[in-house]
Amino acid sequence: MRKLLYILLLILFVACNSDTQTTPRPRGYQRIEYPIKEYKRYYLNECNYSFEIPQYSTIKADPYPAAEECWYNVYYQPFGATLHLSYRPVKNRSDLFKLFNDSREMVFKHVMRADQIVENYIQNPTYQGIYYELDGSTATNAQFYVTDSTQHFLRGSLYFNVKTNQDSIAPVLKFLKEDMLRLIETIHWEN
Repeated sequence: MRKLLYILLLILFVACNSDTQTTPRPRGYQRIEYPIKEYKRYYLNECNYSFEIPQYSTIKADPYPAAEECWYNVYYQPFGATLHLSYRPVKNRSDLFKLFNDSREMVFKHVMRADQIVENYIQNPTYQGIYYELDGSTATNAQFYVTDSTQHFLRGSLYFNVKTNQDSIAPVLKFLKEDMLRLIETIHWEN
């Protein structure tokens, strides 16, 4: 009986030895502090339209040398993301179809890297369009276009300033999607 007691104590002593290795914790991501959603109307008088953007964002003319007059970038500084906006006046029906096709091509250039591309149709009395959600390791995760079909065409694409990991950006993308949809819903065309 004593022999059994010594063996049990020996096993207990070895099992509780502090020299045993611990398993490292998995790498974590930063905690994201989401700002309060307050919106302001932004007027692009020279481009004949306005919309609402969140208070925590800024908008500037697109600095790209080939950018056209009414191309702007909405910067979401807290998240390292940029929404690129390209506005074009619609000249005629064939021009409108060319803009549709160009927009669709820009989205489907990502088909090789995308797990899925979802088209969400947008329509109200003053405009219609499509909001694209791109899942997977694509450069852009969301794009859209809206038009009144006669005079105005606006295209947007959201890019993060770092290589995206779908799992890590999912909560931020969901947060920014609300802002993009708010921008779309509040577009007001000036004639």
